[in-house]
Amino acid sequence: MKLNERSLAFYATCDAPVDNAGFLYKKGGRHAAYHRRWFVLRGNMLFYFEDAASREPVGVIILEGCTVELVEAAEEFAFAVRFAGTRARTYVLAAESQDAMEGWVKALSRASFDYLRLVVRELEQQLAAVRGGGGMALPQPQSLPLPLSLPSALAPVPSLPSAPDPVPSLPSAPAPVPSLPLPRRPSALPPKENGCAVWSTEATFRPGPEPPPPPPRRRASAPHGPLDMAPFARLHECYGQEIRALRGQWLSSRVQP
Repeated sequence: MKLNERSLAFYATCDAPVDNAGFLYKKGGRHAAYHRRWFVLRGNMLFYFEDAASREPVGVIILEGCTVELVEAAEEFAFAVRFAGTRARTYVLAAESQDAMEGWVKALSRASFDYLRLVVRELEQQLAAVRGGGGMALPQPQSLPLPLSLPSALAPVPSLPSAPDPVPSLPSAPAPVPSLPLPRRPSALPPKENGCAVWSTEATFRPGPEPPPPPPRRRASAPHGPLDMAPFARLHECYGQEIRALRGQWLSSRVQP
């Protein structure tokens, strides 16, 4: 596998938080001597530097397809990172204390993607069991402990503080009804004649155009004339002529100013 040295150096010294960091004693490949190095764990890559102030790593170990186990060595608190294969190299490291050794062994055991894949598979099986069992509580995984640093998709979401209960809104006051002007009372009562009030028509009615005069009344025919025994068609014609004449007179009186 080819790696870009510049990209690795930038990733090793970037400002992103690390999974673990500290001094370890590393046994050399050809010599039995141990050298004190500054180790930085980021994801599945274990970088080691000359000291904590170095800006360029001396080497990197890709933690894929490996196992971390305790070993007996000349140095106390020693453990080994073993890879499968006959020609694969075994890295022997030693911590400065028991707590530091346990922390490094746990962190390195959880750094590979194979471990994360097993954790995801275990969680999927538990989720399927919960959905099939009718909404039981999700048990915590016991066979595989969760890693210290998980991807953002698997990291537990911190519980946010619950929002305060909303204050019940009070009913708003009804809108004021606009006051209507009251009718003014007359300053003085009208005069009375024989106990009845007499209202003046001058202030109430205003002069205007006079209406046209009503049409003249038709004179009543004689009760016993020559038309009493006439047929209906003749009566209709006779009275129709009189009505048309009267209507014409009335219309002509309306047209004239």
